Amino acid sequence: MNSIRKITSCAAALLLSAAMLTACGGGEDSADTKESTSETASAAAVTTAAVDENAVDPSVPFDLAGGVTDKMYGRAIMSEGDTARLAAAMKKAESGEEVTVGVIGGSITQGSSASNQNNCYASRFFNWWSEKFPEGKFNFVNAGIGGTDSYLGVHRVDEQLLSQNPDVVIVEFSVNDTDKTMNKYSYDSLVRKILSAENQPAVILLFTTQEDGTSLQDVHKEIGTAYNLPMISYRNAVYPEVEAGTINWKDISPDNIHPNDVGHDIIGQLLGRYLDGVYENASSAGEPAAFAAEGVTNDYYKNAKLLDAADITATAMDGFEVAQNKVYSQFTDNWITESGGTISFEVECQNLGIFFLRTTDGKSGTYEVYIDGERKGKLEADFSGGWGNYGFPKQVVLAKETAKHTVEIKPAEGSEDKGITILALMVS
Repeated sequence: MNSIRKITSCAAALLLSAAMLTACGGGEDSADTKESTSETASAAAVTTAAVDENAVDPSVPFDLAGGVTDKMYGRAIMSEGDTARLAAAMKKAESGEEVTVGVIGGSITQGSSASNQNNCYASRFFNWWSEKFPEGKFNFVNAGIGGTDSYLGVHRVDEQLLSQNPDVVIVEFSVNDTDKTMNKYSYDSLVRKILSAENQPAVILLFTTQEDGTSLQDVHKEIGTAYNLPMISYRNAVYPEVEAGTINWKDISPDNIHPNDVGHDIIGQLLGRYLDGVYENASSAGEPAAFAAEGVTNDYYKNAKLLDAADITATAMDGFEVAQNKVYSQFTDNWITESGGTISFEVECQNLGIFFLRTTDGKSGTYEVYIDGERKGKLEADFSGGWGNYGFPKQVVLAKETAKHTVEIKPAEGSEDKGITILALMVS
């Protein structure tokens, strides 16, 4: 019996020594053991992190008739944000007060590729309000303009949207904004300008996508995160499905960008479901607060506005005349030449842009912009072979201080007999 006890004690001692060696890093195999253990732990962590309850199941095709799934909705809601302003608008509507619903963006917001205006996401968004509060009084402002970005948006938002005192605003520019630096500045200023409006409108950021996933939503997300705004991503809802083959892009869009009725309906469902959730919890949303957050950027365009021929008189015009363009009803009193010429202005501003038409008829040319006698850029108005006529905003001055400038616009070499339409000056 004593022999058995001795053997057992020796075995236990050996095991204890081995454990101590391992714990202390002893033994020639200890490094390998540690590395193996570390790799196993890392693999387990990666496996755990990779689990996504909203991930697409490639084996399950999306049922277009069945509507947005829980997984799609889960991916789409990037942030529920501070809902106090939204809840306040809902309480206002519920009490029968007048509520104005607004949207601003590009052609998707305008309703391009929807079979009619009632089927675009913006109208579906407005319909949620009028149907949820049938006794309410509602106004609708659609400030979507095809082919425009947030740089133009921040210059036109006062006149075309904020002048109507909207209670709720959707901002959608993620496929029209393409410059990660400049459009970050303009998007930040645009969102700040809306949030700073005296009537404290609620703001929802909507992110759309091109067929290949191209979208500036990651840049726009920085702005939304800083200001704790609701952020809803159509891109996150549909693009993973397109990648997985569970949605055929052609079923939701006739081209590489614009949603058709089905695509607009998906956006409408995402917005409606989000709003339903806000309404259910409106009583606990708290009171809206004045916007006081510091800017993500330098807020270059906080005082941005458009100056057309009704707002400013050219100091000199040769070949130009004041007239109405044939593309936009939103922009009147332009400066137009059909066969060359020069036009000059005196402007006091910190930043300056020129908003002009690009045309496909081959009749427009290239014009150069001189600021205080120094060439600062060119306006390429010829868009022959392009998809259509559209307004293009060209920034020519971005400065730290406000100053008085002489602005001269004249034809580049080879465009002496070509035309151009200057829609407005963009100042801030």
